[in-house]
Amino acid sequence: MTGSDTPPVPRGLPSGVHEAVRPGCALLRLETTASREGVLDGAWWPRSRDIGAELPALLSTLVGHLGPVTRVGLDTEAWEGLPTRIVVDDRVVHVDSFPVGDDTVLITRGDRDIFSLLVVPPDAAPDAARAAMAQAVRADNVSQAEQILIDTGSGRGTLG
Repeated sequence: MTGSDTPPVPRGLPSGVHEAVRPGCALLRLETTASREGVLDGAWWPRSRDIGAELPALLSTLVGHLGPVTRVGLDTEAWEGLPTRIVVDDRVVHVDSFPVGDDTVLITRGDRDIFSLLVVPPDAAPDAARAAMAQAVRADNVSQAEQILIDTGSGRGTLG
């Protein structure tokens, strides 16, 4: 490699990516196989707990990959300013709040097609966040979101 060559881009999220991502962008990884055999379908690393700032970018990105999204399920106590609905690509997405645990977000496509995403705490260290996101998207993952966060040191298993 010469001095003008650039090093290859690492797989996953490089160090500093969370801080470098501009507001309004989603840090998201989805399982890339159609099998959806793992416990989780992906992982999301929001920049803050302000759902009004974070949710539009997540949903816009998901709509681009999954098609229309009809519902989002979140833990109301884990987020600031949780709305009851949000408009994405001129479609209303209903926001349901449940005491289901703030380490996941449930995305409903169609009537009953539900995707479960690990939520990495916004203040997680980059290495821990990358490890948690990588584990969540593995097709052979059998760990629940809370356990992944504990195992990778990404957080206490909760956002709050």
